[in-house]
Amino acid sequence: MPQTPPTRFAYLGPEGTFAEAALSSAVAPGEGVRRPAASVAAALAAVRAGDADVALVPLENSVEGSVPATMDGLTDGDPLVITREVFLPVSFVLAARPGTRLGDVRAVVSHPHALAQTARTLAERLPGVPTLPASSTAAAARAVAEGGSDAAVCAPIAAERYGLVPLADDVADFPGAVTRFVLVSRPGALPEPTGDDKTSLVAVVADRTGALLDVLREFAVRGISLTRIESRPTRDRLWVYSFSLDCEGHVAEARVGEALAALHRVCEDVRFLGSYPRADGRTNRPVPAEAADARFTEAGEWLARLRAGEV
Repeated sequence: MPQTPPTRFAYLGPEGTFAEAALSSAVAPGEGVRRPAASVAAALAAVRAGDADVALVPLENSVEGSVPATMDGLTDGDPLVITREVFLPVSFVLAARPGTRLGDVRAVVSHPHALAQTARTLAERLPGVPTLPASSTAAAARAVAEGGSDAAVCAPIAAERYGLVPLADDVADFPGAVTRFVLVSRPGALPEPTGDDKTSLVAVVADRTGALLDVLREFAVRGISLTRIESRPTRDRLWVYSFSLDCEGHVAEARVGEALAALHRVCEDVRFLGSYPRADGRTNRPVPAEAADARFTEAGEWLARLRAGEV
């Protein structure tokens, strides 16, 4: 039975964030109720509590890598699954209240990822000026509008929404950066396979020789390509790490399902984070002939005959 389409959306707020822009690109205007959340943890908590059907949160950036709050938020707590990914080009402005000049700026505020992506440019244009962290680029813009800081690194939409004016445009050190956002919901019916899908999971491995190799082998022997792998500390057990993985394919496919079952055997824990269409403009690699679903079915039937004594 198909799931009811979501009508309540949470996103990393406040209004004017890149997350709001990403949600607007993924969901038609006027479709559903959209509520900003104070943090990634709050957006995910709204879904877990049933106060929102879906949360849109940033997962990784092409320059700065993964967003720890999202990675940890998906790993800990009640299970959530990714149902869709959204890629958004990111551009920044240095914005301030009207009448402010560059020479007046004594501090710059923004999200840590935004500050990292603009550090060189800020150092050149505002040498010696300290930077301060905020929960989001839009929160930084709002703080400046309220007089809490002199300037913010934010999206142009945030500057406009909070009545700020740009002191400098395109302040990113690496133009062309892209942020990957994910739509997250409570577990339920998965999106149907499209042929160009990703599967995400977190695998916890023990502190032993060859543990990571055992994980990677389960994908390699089935011809499954990994598109992302990252280690994270489990935080509650010293020297025990979790590996966050994205691979090509859908859990409904025999080879992907078998790989996850194998990981369940060799890992201390495996958390499935969803199978969903990939949206990065790439296509999955062709499935090796020996890894096609039909070959798995044939092999299973052959084994059943052996077990039945039909040699």
